[in-house]
Amino acid sequence: MTNLDMNQYLGAFLDEADEQLQSLNELLLALEKSPDDGETIKEIFRIAHTLKGMSATMGFEGMAHLTHAMEDHLDVVRRGEAALSQEGVNLLFLCLDALSSMTEAIRHDGREPASDVTALIDRLHEQKADEGVGEGEADVAAPELTALESEWVVEARRRGMAVYELAVTLSSDCLMKAARAYMVVTRLTEQGEIIKTFPPVEDLEKELFDRTFWVYFASHDEEEEIRREVLQVSEVESVTIKALSGDEEPEAQEEAVTAMEDKGAGNAPAAERKDAAQETRKLSRTVRVDIGRLDKLMNLVGELVIGRARIERLAQEARIKAFEEPLAQLGRISGDIQELVTKLRMVPVSFVFDRFPRLVRDLSKSLGKEIRLELEGKETELDRNLIDEIGDPMVHLIRNCIDHGIERPDERLRAGKTKEGVVTIASYQEGNSVIIEVRDDGKGIDPERVRRKAVERGIVSREEAQLLGDDDLVRLVLLPGFSTAEEVTDLSGRGVGMDAVKNKVESLGGQFQVESKFGKGTRVVVRLPLTLAIVVALLIRVGDETYAISLENVEETLLVAKKEVRTVHGSPVTTVRGEILSLCDLARILGTPVERGDVDEYPVVVVRNGNSRVGFIVDELIGQQEIVIKPLGRLFSKVKGVAGATILGDGNVALILEPGSVQAI
Repeated sequence: MTNLDMNQYLGAFLDEADEQLQSLNELLLALEKSPDDGETIKEIFRIAHTLKGMSATMGFEGMAHLTHAMEDHLDVVRRGEAALSQEGVNLLFLCLDALSSMTEAIRHDGREPASDVTALIDRLHEQKADEGVGEGEADVAAPELTALESEWVVEARRRGMAVYELAVTLSSDCLMKAARAYMVVTRLTEQGEIIKTFPPVEDLEKELFDRTFWVYFASHDEEEEIRREVLQVSEVESVTIKALSGDEEPEAQEEAVTAMEDKGAGNAPAAERKDAAQETRKLSRTVRVDIGRLDKLMNLVGELVIGRARIERLAQEARIKAFEEPLAQLGRISGDIQELVTKLRMVPVSFVFDRFPRLVRDLSKSLGKEIRLELEGKETELDRNLIDEIGDPMVHLIRNCIDHGIERPDERLRAGKTKEGVVTIASYQEGNSVIIEVRDDGKGIDPERVRRKAVERGIVSREEAQLLGDDDLVRLVLLPGFSTAEEVTDLSGRGVGMDAVKNKVESLGGQFQVESKFGKGTRVVVRLPLTLAIVVALLIRVGDETYAISLENVEETLLVAKKEVRTVHGSPVTTVRGEILSLCDLARILGTPVERGDVDEYPVVVVRNGNSRVGFIVDELIGQQEIVIKPLGRLFSKVKGVAGATILGDGNVALILEPGSVQAI
């Protein structure tokens, strides 16, 4: 295959490889719990076979040889000749990691890495030998002919043909056994008539055999001529030919009847396979679309929304009633297009969640802990760009649960808990948001330990620390660089903590909240918008500037009388429905000059930041509007408090504020 051909099919190969490797990961996790599950072993064997064929076709020899060795390793187990040990399962996990690394290298460079997988292949062969089967072919008896097949042998002799039993053995390094078997059968068909193959043709096509297969064959040609034709097929190691003696005639008519019934019964699976194939064709009416094209389509829809808003504004200013109906129709159409494109970009959170069982398995083994992972709501959908961004923060949260939260089995037993800890990851949709929760039943956050660390690090004074409640102390964990770890490990204690996760979530327009009960466990709640592209926002004016705040972050808007504002500990507050609400003047935070004069009341936007609420004092509440979020580019990407910008209906640009970090400016 030329490089041009490889490039042409590389995208399809990578997509298929990703799906197969993810399935392999899930199956290996299931196999570790039930190593005797024959169906799981067969499915893993099938995936190894599929990957072998794909990689061999693309010319990726390292992947092909490794999956071929995996196939050999699993074949003896699949045939019931050996049991799969825990060491064997661990070895398959190492093979999965190697295949994943090779796939990623191919994705980045377009070619297979130079990493040597010989050691893994040797270990697979050694493990196969240890399980009781050597490197050579396992002894498999030649098949027997049924009564009906014996009748066909007799009929062939009556027509003057010789009947042979051929045992064809492929070379041990043959990567495409199905193709070689097909070529052998095709050559024999040109020289005579096939009476029987063992395994059946369907199994030959699926490579459900080791290295040897049998063909019962009637021909007018001589034995040596047949041997020569078969050996011309590459990767055929040997062929043994035996002429049948004529003792294969049926012994009883009943056997023939039974054979006929068996043959008739065999038609049912064929019909079922046909129905299944038709159903598959119905289900496969889908196309793969590059995410870049969907991004471009969403950008165009965004431009359409901006254009519609400008036309609506001009029509309102011109007061032309004839524009009202077509503008309403345009609004409905653009809204439908926007909804459709948004749905096209949505993918299940399982794209992220499916990584976690393997992560939890590896971490629990390395830390000597027993942990059960429970996943809920894997079908919940989220924008693809958010899925790509949320993966690393989620991994950090899970590492925190396992390292800081879940105790060792002996500690849990002393605390009156089961020795197996539970980490739960749940997702569900709530309005226009997706909620992701990470919960554990571990030891939780020790407020006294946090209090001590906060004083040691000079974050608060000893007196201030004594005034903080448990919830306030838990929020200190979200401060930059804060860690309660006593020592640095591979997982924690490096000062890159929950604040990094919180900042990432907030940069995506989301909210982050931590709840913990000492001795009971911890619950982290991440609230994310369904999409990052087009949102409904509240437009506000501060001084002469217009800003936008996503409605997902807005709890309510108020008009607060000036006389109801008082100062507590140097900060303005007011009382709303019996609760204290802290106030922040956005003009002061943003450095915007304002002339308020002697106003009697202030417009206030109330937003929630974790467990706390804060009210931003503004100059005017303009109203709600659908906005298109535009990134600011690398130069302004680290500006605190700003999530992006949008173009308003009058053509002006408005910054989109990120309430969670505005206070930190």
